[in-house]
Amino acid sequence: MSTIADTKDLMRRFESAMNTRRLDLLDEIISPDVVRRCEATPAFEVTNLDQLKDFLRADASVFPDNKQTFEHILVDGDMVAIWATYEGTQRGWMGPFPPSDKYAKFSFSGVFRMENGKIAEWWVTWDNMSILGQLGHLPG
Repeated sequence: MSTIADTKDLMRRFESAMNTRRLDLLDEIISPDVVRRCEATPAFEVTNLDQLKDFLRADASVFPDNKQTFEHILVDGDMVAIWATYEGTQRGWMGPFPPSDKYAKFSFSGVFRMENGKIAEWWVTWDNMSILGQLGHLPG
């Protein structure tokens, strides 16, 4: 059974692996059959670690300088909640939206379920309208 400190450390390792693009490190952090749920990106199905890595690669192709900062990490048994910031410059296509070369910074939240010392499942959400507005994809 992991301590709160161990779980927070695992979440910091997850944050670092994404920010350094060291997706190989996710093998130690994420369950092979992880499930990610996100109403903001319903077209991206993630039901295993390989799909998660593909999603993160696709995200980095759109925002190659992206950085995620976990502002708050709260642990309650096998559940973890984060409040975080995502920032980056849109250099690639984002669905139907062409590269804007504009920088966006927004907050997001996530809830994770831990199992056997790894992330097994999570739910994440953010405000797409805020992002599209910052990137110049909404009418003025």
